[in-house]
Amino acid sequence: MKHRVYVALGSNLGDRWGYLSRAVERMRAFMTVDAVSRVYETAPWGYADQPDFLNMVLSGETDLSPRGLLAALKEVERDLGRRPTVRYGPRVIDLDILFYDRVCTSTPELTIPHPRLHERAFVLVPLADIAPDLIHPCLGRRVRDLLEMLPTEDVRPAVASP
Repeated sequence: MKHRVYVALGSNLGDRWGYLSRAVERMRAFMTVDAVSRVYETAPWGYADQPDFLNMVLSGETDLSPRGLLAALKEVERDLGRRPTVRYGPRVIDLDILFYDRVCTSTPELTIPHPRLHERAFVLVPLADIAPDLIHPCLGRRVRDLLEMLPTEDVRPAVASP
């Protein structure tokens, strides 16, 4: 059975563009990617003493369960060189499940939808690129409406280095 998923990607160390690109390609092994947002540059969230992030969101379909998708995303992170660091600290790649079908669930390992996505312009701006009318299944609000409640001046379209 196919499941509609939305995944956020972020990188703020090393070849940020390269890490995002490689992550998308690796994810194609376990999901059909059908929409990819623009890439945005954003100030770090939660822990300010680190480089700016590149952020994007993609959507697609997968046969994996929520836990299976989480495991596959963590494997991609490890394969690309992510290592444990401080919470919200710098990282070569960060992959987060935002939505999985219309599931609302919370376990010690995984909360779907992502528990803080409605507080984060760096997630909602790229999500609105590809799914502005998507309804948050727990909050009952459209992505575009959630975004209107947040300041967005720190979320800038990224420009690739020559």
